Amino acid sequence: MRNINLENWEGKLNSLLRRVDRALEERFGKEYDLHPARGAHGSADNPQHDGLFRVTAAFTPGFGSRLGRGYVLQIEMVTLETVPADKAELIEKEAVRMIGEGLETALPGRGLKVARDGQLWKITGDLSLSGLKDPDRS
Repeated sequence: MRNINLENWEGKLNSLLRRVDRALEERFGKEYDLHPARGAHGSADNPQHDGLFRVTAAFTPGFGSRLGRGYVLQIEMVTLETVPADKAELIEKEAVRMIGEGLETALPGRGLKVARDGQLWKITGDLSLSGLKDPDRS
């Protein structure tokens, strides 16, 4: 069964992640060769399938986590080249900064933030589905 509020919530989050992906491509996208199986940035409908970067978030109930439930972020560079650790860290920090700054605009009034949870970055805060409107039923 479809939960339109969940789809709306994740749609807003994915829109933010696409903007971050685009910004990373503009800033760092020419620094490394793409994986040979990937098209150039903008060649696919979904930026997870093209360009140098794949920025995603997946819900976790957070069992055993100090932060509990949230959305685990993955910021990946899709290349066969070796990316120096300091460069990968710089890109990750820039992505995390942009996501953190964009959360209030994407999903206002929820106190969402990006925090380190062990080795992972996680979006935490008010993950409730209340107050979301279905854009098709406006």
